Amino acid sequence: MFFHIILLCLSLLTTCQKPLCHIMESPEYLLLSKDGDVTIGGAFSIHSGVTLPQMSFTEKPTSLTCSRFNLRELRFAQAMVFVIEEINRSSSLLPNVSIGYRIYDNCGSRFLSMKAAMALMNGQELTAAEVCSGQAWVQAIIGESESSPTIVLTKTTGPFNIPVISHSATCECLSSRTEYPSFFRTIASDYYQSRALAYLVKHFGWFWVGTVNSDSDYGNNGMAIFLEAAKEEGICVEYSEKFDRSEPAKLMKVVDVIKKSTAKVVIIFVAHIEMNILIEQLIIQNVTGLQMIGVEGWITAVNLITPTSYNVLGGSLGFDVGKSNIIGFADYVIKEFWEAVLPCTLTEGDNSQAENDCSKYKDLIPFKNYNEDISELRYANNIYNGVYAVAHSLHSLLKCTENKGCEKKQAIQPWQVVESLKKVNFTTKTGEQVWFDSTGATAAKYDVINWQRGPNGEVLFKQVGYYDASLPSGQQLIITAKNMVWGGGHTEKPRSVCSESCPRGTRKAAQKGKPVCCYDCIPCAEGEISNMTDSNNCEQCPGEYWSNAERDKCVLKVVEFLSFTEVMGIILVFFSLFGAGLTLLVAILFLIKKDTPIVRANNSELSFLLLFALALCFLCSLTFIGQPSQWSCMLRHTAFGITFVLCISCVLGKTIVVLMAFRATLPGSNVMKWFGPPQQRLSVLAFTLIQVLICVLWLTISPPFPYNNMKYYKEKIILECDLGSAIGFWAVLGYIGVLAGLCFVLAFLARKLPDNFNEAKFITFSILIFCAVWLTFIPAYVSSPGKFTVAVEIFAILASSFGLLFCIFTPKCYIILFKPELNTKKHMMGKMASKSL
Repeated sequence: MFFHIILLCLSLLTTCQKPLCHIMESPEYLLLSKDGDVTIGGAFSIHSGVTLPQMSFTEKPTSLTCSRFNLRELRFAQAMVFVIEEINRSSSLLPNVSIGYRIYDNCGSRFLSMKAAMALMNGQELTAAEVCSGQAWVQAIIGESESSPTIVLTKTTGPFNIPVISHSATCECLSSRTEYPSFFRTIASDYYQSRALAYLVKHFGWFWVGTVNSDSDYGNNGMAIFLEAAKEEGICVEYSEKFDRSEPAKLMKVVDVIKKSTAKVVIIFVAHIEMNILIEQLIIQNVTGLQMIGVEGWITAVNLITPTSYNVLGGSLGFDVGKSNIIGFADYVIKEFWEAVLPCTLTEGDNSQAENDCSKYKDLIPFKNYNEDISELRYANNIYNGVYAVAHSLHSLLKCTENKGCEKKQAIQPWQVVESLKKVNFTTKTGEQVWFDSTGATAAKYDVINWQRGPNGEVLFKQVGYYDASLPSGQQLIITAKNMVWGGGHTEKPRSVCSESCPRGTRKAAQKGKPVCCYDCIPCAEGEISNMTDSNNCEQCPGEYWSNAERDKCVLKVVEFLSFTEVMGIILVFFSLFGAGLTLLVAILFLIKKDTPIVRANNSELSFLLLFALALCFLCSLTFIGQPSQWSCMLRHTAFGITFVLCISCVLGKTIVVLMAFRATLPGSNVMKWFGPPQQRLSVLAFTLIQVLICVLWLTISPPFPYNNMKYYKEKIILECDLGSAIGFWAVLGYIGVLAGLCFVLAFLARKLPDNFNEAKFITFSILIFCAVWLTFIPAYVSSPGKFTVAVEIFAILASSFGLLFCIFTPKCYIILFKPELNTKKHMMGKMASKSL
C-alpha cells in the first residue's frame, strides 16, 4: 500500500513538471496588434467572404481563404486603433497605463469568429508552461459588426465573463441578460428600429408592402418585430421571404417573388453583405422602380454604390446611426495609420521579407491614400464610445487618479470589467452622453436616410429626418426634408396599396382569403353614412335624420304632409271650394224660388238646412290640408263628424217627411200633426247632439294630436294627425253609418211613392252612393300610407257630399231652370190625382 502511494506521488510530480494546457489548433493569425499594460481585442469582417478548401480527407485541410474586401470594416478597425492611441496620449484617462490591441479579420465566417474568440482568450502561445491561470489575454472585445457572428463570439466568451461590446449588432435576441450577461452594445436594439420602420411606412401611407430578410438571427428577429408592429399599425404584408447568402436557390426565389408582386414598397432587413448579393440579382433581372426601405445594416453601405445599382436603390429610405464626427480621423487613415500601425513597409528593390509581411495586407494597400468615404462613415462613433467605455471601466478598477496614476499591478478579472461597464456614465468630447441600460444597450436614435444623386451625379446619403425613441409617442418620427427622391429615382411618391381608398359614403368590405388591406368599397345603405375615407362601417343616422344622396352626411328627413301648394292639395282645394260654391248657388236658386211648389214641397226649411250642412261638409275637408297642429287635428275630425251627422240628419228628416206626407193623404190620418216642422227641427238637433257628445268625450279622453310617423317611409317623416283614441274615431264613423243605414232603409221603402212625392228615390240613390263611398273608404284608409291617408279621407268627404248634392238637388234645379212649366201646384196635384186613379 505504501509502495503504491510513493508511485502516485512520483507520477504527480512528473505531471506537474509538464505543460498542462495545450492548444489543439493553431491560433488565428493577427491582423493588427500592439502590446500594452492592458489589452482590448477586436473582431471585424474586413473581408466578407471565405473560400472553402478542397476536402480530400487524406490530409489536414488548408486554411480558409478570405475574399471580397470590405472597406467599411477596415475603417472600424482603424477607428478602434485611433481611439486607443488617443486614450494612450491622454493624461486624465488611464494616465500611466498603455492600452494594447489585438484585431482579427473573421472574413464574415462564424467559424473564424469562434477561432478569433479562442485566440483572444488564450493568446498566441501554443502551450502553457504552468497550470492555466484562467486569466484571459484581453480585458474586453470590440465587435462584431453583424448579429450572428456576435452571438457566436459572445457565447464563446460568455462562460469566462469576458465583456463583448458591439458597435452594430442590433438583434433583439442579444437583449437577454440571462443568456448574454456580459454583452454590451453602443447601438440600440432592433426592437426600436423595426418598430420605427413600421412608423415610417405608415407615415407615407404605404399599407401594402413586401418584406425580405436574411435567414439569420439579425434578419429573423428584426423582421419578426417589424411584422408585429406592422400588424398593429394596419399595414398588410403581401409576402415575407428570407434567404441565406450561401443558398442561391432561395435567393432566386426571393427575386422572382419581388418581380411578380404588386407591392411597390419592399422592406429589406439584411446586412450589407446579403444586400450586395441581392442587388446583383435584382440588376440582372431588371427589377427597378420599387421603393426600397432599408435598415442600418445596408442603407449607407458605400460598397453598394455601383454604376447600375442606383437604378434599383435610387430613392431608398431607411434608418442609420449618425455620421462619424471623430476629429482627426480622416487624416489619420491616410497617413499615421500606415506609418505607425500597419507592420508592413514597402521598399524599393527586391525585399522578399517585406513582400511576405505585406502579402496579407494586399487588399488594404490600394486604399492607403483614400479617405473620401470618411464623410459618410457611420458606426465609427459607436466604436469610439465602446473603447472609451472600456477605458473608463479600467480607469475605475485600477483606481486611477490624475496625480498618482493607476495601480498597474492590480489584477483585473473579466467579471469586474463587466460590472464596471454597467455603471459607466460619461460624456464624450462631442457632448454625447454614454451609458448602458438594463439590457446593455444605448438609447435608440436614428437618422432617416434617402438615396439621392448629387449635382455631379454622385450618390449621396441625404438625411431627411430622424427617429428618437426617447420622445413622446407621436413625436418620435420626424421627416424634415421636402425634396425627397423616391423609388427608382422618381420625384413623385409611389402608391402601394392593395385596394384604393374607399371614398366618403362607402365602407370597406374585406375580400375573402386576402389580407385586411384588400377590400371592396361598398356604398352605404339608405339611412347610413360614412363621413371619412376608408371607413370600416357605416353609421346609422338618428331617427329624424336621413342620409343624403352621397351617403356622407345625415340631413333632416323631409317632413311630408298634404299641403295647399302641391298638385294634389290644389286639386282637392279646388273641388272643395267648387262643391261649396255649387251648394251656395243651389241655395241662392232655392232662395229665389222659395215660393214655388217644388221648393216648398218636402219642407223647404230642411232643404236649406241640408244645403248649409253640405256647404260645411265641403269646407271641413279644408281642415285636412296643411301642416297638422294640435288644434287642426282636433278640429278636422270633430268638424267632419258633426257636419256629416247634421247632413245625414237632414236627409233622414226629409225621408221621414216623405213617408209621413204619404200617410197623411190617407183618410182619417193625422200623422203629420206628430211630425211637423218643430218635430223635424228637434229630430235633426237630437241626432246632431248625440254626435257632439261623442266628439266631446273623444276630445276629453284622448284627443287627436300631430304625430311624426316614420314607419311608412325610412327616408321621410309623415306629419299626420294621430287619432288619439281609435275607438272615438270609429265611434264617430259608426254613428254616421247607423244614420246613413237608417236613412237608406226608409228611403228604399218610400221609393215607389207617387212621382210628385218621389224625392225618396233620389235620396235612396244619394245614400247608396254615400254608403258605397264610405265602405270603400275603410280599406283604402287603412292601407294608404302617409299623406295619401288624408287624401283618401278628403276624397270620401267630397265624393259623398257631391253624391248627396247631385242626387237630391239636381232634379229640382233642372225643373226650376229648364222645366218651369212643371213647377206648378196644379201639375203636381194633377199628377198625384192621376196616380191615385
